[in-house]
Amino acid sequence: MVKSKQLYLGVDCSAYTTSLALVDQEERLLWERRKLLPVPEGGLGLRQSEAVFAHIRSLPGLWEEGAAVLKQAPLAAVAAAVRPRPCPDSYMPVFKVSQTAGELIARTLALPFYEYSHQEGHLSAGLWSAALPLGRYLAVHLSGGTTELLAVEQQEGGRLEIAARGGGADLHAGQFVDRIGLALGFSFPAGPALERFARRGKTGAIRLPVAVQGSLISFSGPASQAQRLLEQGCNHSDLARAVELCIADSLAAALAAVEDFRGCEGILIVGGVAANSFIRERLLQSVSGAPLHFASPEFAGDNAAGLAVLAARRGEAGAIEI
Repeated sequence: MVKSKQLYLGVDCSAYTTSLALVDQEERLLWERRKLLPVPEGGLGLRQSEAVFAHIRSLPGLWEEGAAVLKQAPLAAVAAAVRPRPCPDSYMPVFKVSQTAGELIARTLALPFYEYSHQEGHLSAGLWSAALPLGRYLAVHLSGGTTELLAVEQQEGGRLEIAARGGGADLHAGQFVDRIGLALGFSFPAGPALERFARRGKTGAIRLPVAVQGSLISFSGPASQAQRLLEQGCNHSDLARAVELCIADSLAAALAAVEDFRGCEGILIVGGVAANSFIRERLLQSVSGAPLHFASPEFAGDNAAGLAVLAARRGEAGAIEI
């Protein structure tokens, strides 16, 4: 007997993006929308209260469009990012918005509601978009709020076992990019503009220090050095390329120090910074010992597709809870 089609919803309200996504039981993405939160010109982000208000304004319009897709098939479950990381003490006010929105939809339709973290959504989106099978992976989560090296085991039913193995000691990779990007005159978030600008630069013309101790990475020193070079009148496009080079080489050094490095099925890079093509190519050249995988560029940054996939896997495994 052919099983009737069902849909699964993911909801993620992060520090800078409102995201919704629908997949079917075969994990095919049927609909997905994201809306960047407005950041004032020259700003390095939003206060949490500002971001919460922006999410509340964005959600109704996005969900009105998504709800129209439900004419194709019924909704079976809802998953939402309710915290930044899968830890009991992990909390940010913005994720109360995605939690409330997801739970409201689920309760209205008498459906299961699954709580996940923003980080689990990123990892799921990476594993799904790279089509990686179940198994153990060493993952790197690179964004404006996170630089983490993680041992991740992808199990049946959408379960992810995650353990920290290293990462940022101070400034995160995305913060490093945004800080220098804004100094170069780009708008926040500065990643895409800095990447385009860096293509004019010469690799190695400027080198920023790589500050790595074991699997811990410091970007505050390199960022300070970049600011000093900018004040001294260095070539701007060479400096942009130097930022990318520093991030890639710092990651390669930290990965080499992780004991799990050789015993996993592969290495997965996720998060907004992971969409940078130069950083990807540099890591492919400098990291060896395990297959290197990346979240597809369109699912590297904040998105709700990974959460929808987790809901589908949990629902299809029979872990339905009402």
